[in-house]
Amino acid sequence: MAETGAPEDSVFDLLKKADPKELEARQQRINQRIQKSIELSQQRLAQLVDENSTSAVTVSSVTVLGTPNTRRSFLKGVVSPLLSANQDRPYTSSELIREVHSKAEALKKFGIFHDPISVYIDKPSQTDPSTTPTDVAVYYSVKEKSRIFAKTGTDLGNAEGSAYANVQWRNLLGGAEVLDVNASIGTRTRSSYQVALDAPVLSNPNLRFQVGGVQSATQKVFASHEEGLRGAWSKLRWLNSTGSLHEIGYNGFWRQNTGLAANASPTVKSEAGDSFKSSISHTWTKERRDNPMLPIRGYYAKTTTELAGWGPLQGDVAFAKAEVESQSAIPIPIPGIEGESGVSFTTGVRAGLLYPLALGSKPNPEMSRINDRFQLGGPTDVRGFRLSGLGPHDGKDAVGGDLYAAGSANLLIPLPKVGKDTPLRFQAFVNGGRLLAINNAEGEKAMTSQEVKQSLSDNLSVIANGFPTISAGVGLVYAHPVARFELNFSLPLVVRKHEEARKGVSFGIGINFL
Repeated sequence: MAETGAPEDSVFDLLKKADPKELEARQQRINQRIQKSIELSQQRLAQLVDENSTSAVTVSSVTVLGTPNTRRSFLKGVVSPLLSANQDRPYTSSELIREVHSKAEALKKFGIFHDPISVYIDKPSQTDPSTTPTDVAVYYSVKEKSRIFAKTGTDLGNAEGSAYANVQWRNLLGGAEVLDVNASIGTRTRSSYQVALDAPVLSNPNLRFQVGGVQSATQKVFASHEEGLRGAWSKLRWLNSTGSLHEIGYNGFWRQNTGLAANASPTVKSEAGDSFKSSISHTWTKERRDNPMLPIRGYYAKTTTELAGWGPLQGDVAFAKAEVESQSAIPIPIPGIEGESGVSFTTGVRAGLLYPLALGSKPNPEMSRINDRFQLGGPTDVRGFRLSGLGPHDGKDAVGGDLYAAGSANLLIPLPKVGKDTPLRFQAFVNGGRLLAINNAEGEKAMTSQEVKQSLSDNLSVIANGFPTISAGVGLVYAHPVARFELNFSLPLVVRKHEEARKGVSFGIGINFL
């Protein structure tokens, strides 16, 4: 036994005596040889693809494996365009690779298969007399996700705590349909029940239709009442070739302002009761940020328009509403740091207009309702102010406005010793805005069209030439994949009468911050 162990002992002794620098140099040479071998293999593969990139190829069959719960007709609509029988000419090899990859991405977008999706291209059986020498068979190998997904949890943020339950039935009818059922209870949203069915149209992952309904009761702490909401909606969404997302929809909601506080303002009391909104809407979105939660470069733009109570829409509120939102981010290079420094400068702008219209046969438009007006202020838009702290107030109640503009400038810096690759940043910001209401001089509910135009003109002049409400501050930002968290210290710099500033520390959770 002693003689058997002697060589091993000598090997260990030699390793102990070896120079660490020499061992490191040897390892580097080994790594270089491995890397060179990989590069040569990739070059040979690239050369082989290039030499055959223009050769003619025809697709005789396409098969999707591993889909026991997915309809054949649905899959056929996705992959059948690959078949050469549906093409006016044969593929080149490079075209085939591109198209096969495109269909794999389409399958992935439906959200019913696990990633990755494997692709195989093979020659069909040579004994089949119907095949030709240029034919190939394409196989996609997928694994379906679980059809039922359930989640429960709690949310805390923006002065609200809630508990929720969510159940999803994926691939409900075998065509990538998703039935989503949500229920939640909380301090502000006392109860909310929502169900939505979302399905692709014509087996196209970029064209989807959704129909849903909701019943909720939300306490409007900023306006001394509770809003009950019941109704339904339908939406058609599509992604065009330029990467812009469009959505058109119809909304029918019965709203009830109830549960008024004892000290509710006259404005809130005058709007107690029921209203029905029947509207059509359009939303356009373009996302070009590298990270929506913590952008370093790129831009984001969104417009929303809504028309309610006009013509055949009926309902008992009538207005035209438009809102625009934009954000841009640029990286800031730091001398002495190679590559990305992680420092970025972002700017955000939001603006909106609610224009009252005459309802039905009435000759004059009425003032907008508190349910439809804009609210501004809080940890996700104009920081340094309480929720809905900007704009018109009646006593302690924020009654909202019909015209607003807001903007923000943020400098994001990685924390020392933490690094730029973590989703944690130090933030310095300046933001501000104005929120105004369209009113007539007499304060009546109804206005003539001329009074509406005059009030709008006056308000636009105030926003364009006046000084906005402003705050500044510093804080910490954590970008979780689901939401963005901010812990800020804010200092209001310009505050108007009746507006509710909030100097000190605030905590915000949201998806889209100003």
